[in-house]
Amino acid sequence: MSRRQVLTLVPATGLLAVAAPARAATTGPVMTGPVMTGTAAAQAIDHARLLANSVAILAGTPEVNARPEVAGKLAAIAGTARQRLTAMDQAGDGELFAGLALGTDDVNLRLAYQYLYEIALATRAPGSALEGDAAAARRVADGLAWLHERYFGDQSAGYYGNWHNWEIGIPTHVSRTLALLPEELRGELTAPYIASMDAYLRNGKDGDVDLDSRFHTGANLADITANRILQGALTGDDARVNKAIADQSTVFATIDPYNLQHGNTDGYYADGSFIQHHSVAYTGSYGRALLTRVVQTLNMLQGVTSGSGDLPSVVYRWITDGFAPLIFEGWMMEIVKGRAVSRTASGYTDLNVVVEAIADLTEHVEDALPLKKYLKFLPAADTTAFVSPGSIARYAAVRADASIPAADLNPPARSVAFNAMDRTVHRRPGYAFALARSSERISKYEYMSGENLMPWFQGDGAYYLYLSGEDQGQVYGVDYYTTVSPYRLAGVTAPVEERRTVPELYGRLWYENPDHPLNFTSSSESQNTYVYFPRGENAFSGGATLGAYGVAGMVQSDDVAYTAKQQGLLPDDFVAYRNARATKSWFMFDDEIVVLAADVAGQGGRDVVTTVDSRIAAPGDAVTLTGERWDGRGWRPGGAATPLRWLRYANGTRRTSIGYVFLDRRPVAAGLETVTRSRRVVRTGNPDTAVTKNVFTATIAGEGELAYALVPNATEDALRRYARGPVSVLANNRHVQAVRHQKLGIIACNVFSKGPRQAGRLLVDGPASVIVRESGRRTSVALSDPTMKRDRVSVVVPGRPLRVAEADEGVTVRRVPGGTLVQATTRHAYGRTFTATLR
Repeated sequence: MSRRQVLTLVPATGLLAVAAPARAATTGPVMTGPVMTGTAAAQAIDHARLLANSVAILAGTPEVNARPEVAGKLAAIAGTARQRLTAMDQAGDGELFAGLALGTDDVNLRLAYQYLYEIALATRAPGSALEGDAAAARRVADGLAWLHERYFGDQSAGYYGNWHNWEIGIPTHVSRTLALLPEELRGELTAPYIASMDAYLRNGKDGDVDLDSRFHTGANLADITANRILQGALTGDDARVNKAIADQSTVFATIDPYNLQHGNTDGYYADGSFIQHHSVAYTGSYGRALLTRVVQTLNMLQGVTSGSGDLPSVVYRWITDGFAPLIFEGWMMEIVKGRAVSRTASGYTDLNVVVEAIADLTEHVEDALPLKKYLKFLPAADTTAFVSPGSIARYAAVRADASIPAADLNPPARSVAFNAMDRTVHRRPGYAFALARSSERISKYEYMSGENLMPWFQGDGAYYLYLSGEDQGQVYGVDYYTTVSPYRLAGVTAPVEERRTVPELYGRLWYENPDHPLNFTSSSESQNTYVYFPRGENAFSGGATLGAYGVAGMVQSDDVAYTAKQQGLLPDDFVAYRNARATKSWFMFDDEIVVLAADVAGQGGRDVVTTVDSRIAAPGDAVTLTGERWDGRGWRPGGAATPLRWLRYANGTRRTSIGYVFLDRRPVAAGLETVTRSRRVVRTGNPDTAVTKNVFTATIAGEGELAYALVPNATEDALRRYARGPVSVLANNRHVQAVRHQKLGIIACNVFSKGPRQAGRLLVDGPASVIVRESGRRTSVALSDPTMKRDRVSVVVPGRPLRVAEADEGVTVRRVPGGTLVQATTRHAYGRTFTATLR
């Protein structure tokens, strides 16, 4: 059924079944989603079972908690609770816990509720040192009453700071704490707290979820509805539970960008992309939150309703198509973390909740073996970070089962175009390449709440090259953004200028001007559009894949804030920066990634620099740089920029290396620098911890065109062989960028301009991305529309006429003078690749 039908669900029925994935219409993406089954009558809910399930998820059961693998979690629960009780003993005036001043700080209030939850959890966890501690439970109940009376119940005094704390953060802790308390302690607290939580749901409607609200989408919607399910169970309110279940069911429907419901673009797309905040690629942060919440809901509702239908298989596809490509040897890639890239938690830590969700999902899907193999394949998780003791037991059982082999959900060679969120991932044994693009659809970056303070170029073709066997936390993560200049992120073309952060510009964490017609306040739509996550102005951002090979392209643009400022739409004191200009392509093969840039310009009289790569290493690592000039002479770092044929970066301590082959004679500057900075330069909430790294940077200054290849794990001998191929540049200008890989028999191109354009031997009707591979008597063709605006794209393959062996629906093939025309109907395909095999 369509998403329009999905969102007209009556209470309860939405969670009970999901349509099996169907082949898309000729011009549209694949869509799956919950469907209405049965009558419009809401179900009677077994509230006692729902509460018991919820408590078991959070606190465990006697059987689960008796397992030795859960002992560490139980010890952590008890230890944390003791710390919180001590903090209660030491609290001063206006505090429930020592060090948490209340009354004006919403974060402190949320933490106070979190601390009460942590004490309540220890009193209900079987086997915990504080299990059954009536005095501790009474202190929790008294604390809840005290907080409500002084800081939460008064609506006129509350709702300062971040809306998320009042509508999601605090209600999550309150709802769970009430569920954990004995009935005799929570009895008089439940009704006033639920009334207050409803009143604080100010971005909703009449104290409930509003699917038309821009705040009630994706992970936020899943959080709010999970809380309301639990609140309904506490009060025996069938209607509340049924409504919350139906509302949450909408997050399972694949977003159809051509038929948006309630204006919502947040959620999962047919190509595996996940978007939150309407335009931010966010699988690695909000996507994780949504994943864990919906799986917890499946666990909460076991035996409560008539079943979950096919919902687990939808979540299964999120993992295989959305998460797995973005996880490299246990590391969540930077390109899908939004402002979370500036947090001190690492990409390895990010995986804990994903692993927990996968372990829980194995209990719900028919064929759990691939998920169990993946759990064995991933590095061991920190189970003390799991929410549920039951998840620890399930995970431990899988890891200990010798009959389950370890296996990745990714094939060894994989190229994934997440065009719906302007991201690309290319994987091979030994490395993974991740690329962040932007467009008029997807934000250039996300800054918010003092996080990710210097994000300006993160969506301008910034890329990350992960090497096997490396501790990625020593190469990327928060220390990469701390020590590498924001103007020199790998892959970025940036103007030579100094920019100031939002706090430096305005003296606060956002731009404030409520008197302007656009009403700039901390969470207004104008703040989102122009400050927090501005989009680009370009339509061309996308690419095509052919088997395990890929091409991506982007026209680099200004963001909407700069354009609006030039048009006089923004206040005079609002600061907007002009971008550099560039047309870029990335061609992804087996041993190399070829990068082309054309029409590079600083604009406005500014110089411009393109960064080939920036990498960090520990100061004591044995890092060496070697290279060769075009005249055959050797090269060592130091001195002026020099035209290089190749350059090699090697970390002898970590036994890793990357080669850079330069396909034109532009001067290259490369060197090492020891950099020390505080992690607070990228996030106001980070500890003021000084980080020292050895930073390698290779750059090409100036306007015009440039071409080079990244060669992961390269030896010097391998780099020298590129003088004889196998890669050659066929075109590199603002109209066409094309390369040929002789060894693979591939010609790939991006055509940026309208009309027929020659790309090597190919004649392409642009704009389009095209890959053609000839292998014996077989010719394979892939086409996509990176603008997502064209009804069709086509390519003429020259030579003798070819006939169709197989082709995607929507692809036609016919003879034309001089060759074979392959045409794909791309209307409403949202950047999807169409393929055909010819003989």
